Amino acid sequence: MSTVKNNIEENWLRNIILFLSSQTISLFGSSLVQYAIMWHVTLTTGSGLMMTLYIICGFIPTFILSPVAGVWADRYNRKMLIIIADGLIAISTLILAILFLMGFESIWLLFVMAAIRAFGTGIQTPAVGAILPQIVPKDKLTKVNGINGSIQAIIMFLSPMVSAALLALTSLEIIFFIDVITAAIAIITLFGFLKIAVHEKATEKQTTSYFSDFKQGLQYVNNNAFLKKFFLFFAVFFVLMAPAAFLTPLQVTRSFGEDVWRLTAIEIAFSIGMMIGGAVIASWGGFSNKVKTMGFASIIMGACTFALGIVPLFWVYLVFMALFGLAMPIFNTPATVLLQEKIEEDYLGRVFGVMGMISTSMMPLGMLIFGPIADFIEIEWLLIGTGVLIIILAIVLGRNKVLIEAGKPALKESQLKEKAIQ
Repeated sequence: MSTVKNNIEENWLRNIILFLSSQTISLFGSSLVQYAIMWHVTLTTGSGLMMTLYIICGFIPTFILSPVAGVWADRYNRKMLIIIADGLIAISTLILAILFLMGFESIWLLFVMAAIRAFGTGIQTPAVGAILPQIVPKDKLTKVNGINGSIQAIIMFLSPMVSAALLALTSLEIIFFIDVITAAIAIITLFGFLKIAVHEKATEKQTTSYFSDFKQGLQYVNNNAFLKKFFLFFAVFFVLMAPAAFLTPLQVTRSFGEDVWRLTAIEIAFSIGMMIGGAVIASWGGFSNKVKTMGFASIIMGACTFALGIVPLFWVYLVFMALFGLAMPIFNTPATVLLQEKIEEDYLGRVFGVMGMISTSMMPLGMLIFGPIADFIEIEWLLIGTGVLIIILAIVLGRNKVLIEAGKPALKESQLKEKAIQ
């Protein structure tokens, strides 16, 4: 154990630079394709139903696969799982590019592509969440996750603009090939340059079935008071976030005007806020108690959601959208680090798999609730109501003894020795 720890301490900076670089390159290519396909479907069909089908194809495979992929992330080499997921997406994108060049430009092919990409994401997400503690010392996890959040925000900011420019200058097939190249670079970087020791469970001969491993993961969550309350909070939180996440573009068109620049502006404001928020949490680190940091960020998001429902001026609306974006990494980073610190390594993949199920299902579930209501009740009232409920939820989070206890900083080895002597 001490040898593994020393290896992490010695090589962590080089390893995390290689890992984040490969993931950034791959994510950028994937984002270009995601926006390009979305706009292609919108422009060629002009159908809300087709857009809905595309979005469904893009999240259902991730939701279904997350628990299975969580088991894989605990049973097998996590680095290889990430490489396989990138490879799956790259090969399917290459086949799609060739089919389009041959004249097969059916919309259903894009739906299949969205499902395959979601399948790859479902494999990759638990593996990425579980592999970081193998690369990064525990006391650096907050900084690294914060930096990763900023990188993702920058990609969110750049991808739509670059994708739109590429669509104007070249064809959809060229963008597909760009994604293949970025995925290949990521795979080569991970496979050839990143050396990570395989975690202990993956080195052992697997004597239990997949179902048994999955069941053990659910039992682990069920027997852990912190995880049960943590996931319950997240499930409710994501449902309440749905109006702010999905209905604000519709609100802007109804209340401020149907100009495309306004929709672009709210995306840019949110992305800039996320970039700043990632930098803030990376440098600040949050309060010593991670759950208090999450509660603080939740109150900001609740207040911003409420404000989005009452502000009369568009530029003020953009300010609150940016603040909302700023609070997101301050919320997400300590939540991720808390799981990475508190969960036993053998269960990390399965726990992140459960987290993936919640994050991919609760917001769409929220839209099933709030989407139809938005045709009868003004979106402003939905934002005001959910904003108040998010603030109440944040207060409940801050008063929950189990979660507050779990959020306390882990004792260092020297402190543990002192405690043992006493």
